[in-house]
Amino acid sequence: MTTISENQVVTITYDLSVTDENQEKVLVESAEADAPMIFIYGQSGLPEEFERQLDGKNAGDTFRFSLTPEQAYGEYDEQALVEIPKDVFMIDGKLDDEMLQEGNFLPMADNEGNHMQAKVVSIGETAVQMDFNHPLAGMVMHFDGKVADVRPATPEELAHGHVHGEGGHQH
Repeated sequence: MTTISENQVVTITYDLSVTDENQEKVLVESAEADAPMIFIYGQSGLPEEFERQLDGKNAGDTFRFSLTPEQAYGEYDEQALVEIPKDVFMIDGKLDDEMLQEGNFLPMADNEGNHMQAKVVSIGETAVQMDFNHPLAGMVMHFDGKVADVRPATPEELAHGHVHGEGGHQH
């Protein structure tokens, strides 16, 4: 039986809840058996503590743990709210009103070409307020799930840094 450890392809199902302002758990995401989360342990880009909580588990094992903001995506950072000139969002001299709506997440890039997602917070006359915080920043996350499968990653998957085949990336 393969155990979750470095360079293993891990398939899990889970429910993710967060603690709201009333200290109630609110379900925000589920990964079901027909659409599980599949990742290479140690190369996932997931919070280190998330992976550490799964370390040593086998297919069929269940898990239940919580991550504080410090263990996950950090505290909410007010400085990550940025005003961007509206003309940045112009395409061929026009604003894309479908794309530029409050609540939408848009792909953005910084001056160094690093890609990130930002949420449209508000749209003013001349600027758009964007939130570059991770959507789960500042939240306590509660995971309740099951390990569906563990297998060694192939050399090609390790070289590419992602899972191939069913549930993974297709080339």
